[in-house]
Amino acid sequence: MNTFGRLFRIHIFGESHGPAVGITLDGCPPGISLSVADFEKDIQRRKSGARGTTPRIEEDIPNIISGVFEGKTSGAPICILFENNNAISKEYSQVLEQPRPGHADFVAAKKYSGFADYRGGGHFSGRLTLALVAAGVVAKKIVSTIGIEASLIEAGGESAYDEAIEKTLEEKDSIGGVIECKASPMPVALGEPFFDSLESLLSHLIFSIPAVKGIEFGSGFQSARMKGSQHNDAIIKNDGTTATNHAGGINGGLSNGNPLVFRVAIKPTSSIGIPQDSINLKSSEVQPQEIKGRHDACIALRVPPIIEAATAIVLADLYLIHGK
Repeated sequence: MNTFGRLFRIHIFGESHGPAVGITLDGCPPGISLSVADFEKDIQRRKSGARGTTPRIEEDIPNIISGVFEGKTSGAPICILFENNNAISKEYSQVLEQPRPGHADFVAAKKYSGFADYRGGGHFSGRLTLALVAAGVVAKKIVSTIGIEASLIEAGGESAYDEAIEKTLEEKDSIGGVIECKASPMPVALGEPFFDSLESLLSHLIFSIPAVKGIEFGSGFQSARMKGSQHNDAIIKNDGTTATNHAGGINGGLSNGNPLVFRVAIKPTSSIGIPQDSINLKSSEVQPQEIKGRHDACIALRVPPIIEAATAIVLADLYLIHGK
């Protein structure tokens, strides 16, 4: 449910407009240097403030309440909290009668028999990705020999996306994007057959990130249009180095030593300034709905550090399983 991992285990909690969001990490090796300052870079990258992102800005200061002693991880569970201090909840009362298109309002109310916290999306909100980023900071320290970098390579179907974002803001609409992530140098044979293959675990955790709608490794869907003679990566060195990397650094579900490369599709933000039709649950009539509140025109702008975090979490777990 809200827990992921075998040896490096994370448990996420909180709601968008609740007192706080946070994460508990279990299985982190002792003796790793960890301070509040370590979180600043990735948290700042995830924050809003850039053109096309939500005007909701939180301090996002990590409160490490356990698992760190005298600047080092102690081996005990690490619990990290982030307070919510800039929530405006009054705009969300309408979703009780009229769930928003594209959001979890309707399904969450059904799953939890009407008791779910609906404010700002509650437990289904992208706000909780802050906790994932925090876990990723710790995970990156466990796999410190591997560099993990994700970037937005396309938004609104354009590689030069600034103009697309400006046009979307004028239209009061939203756009999606594509994130590419690379990790190297990769050790050989990270991954566990059959159901814990490297692709399986990465896909599992990546799809837990709100707004993710697709993932592809290496040549991805393009490989369906290639011949085997084109797609096969010739091994040219004893360490497994290949001439090409159509496999994205994975063979048989295990890392092959080449760079791990994958791309993630991010859908457009569901909350937009254009009126949309939705069912009124009280009247049973479809009616126009104007969504209020503060939202991102292009949430993909803030996703790269979250993708990096998810990647680091998976690699850290497999790294410990592999006995590195």
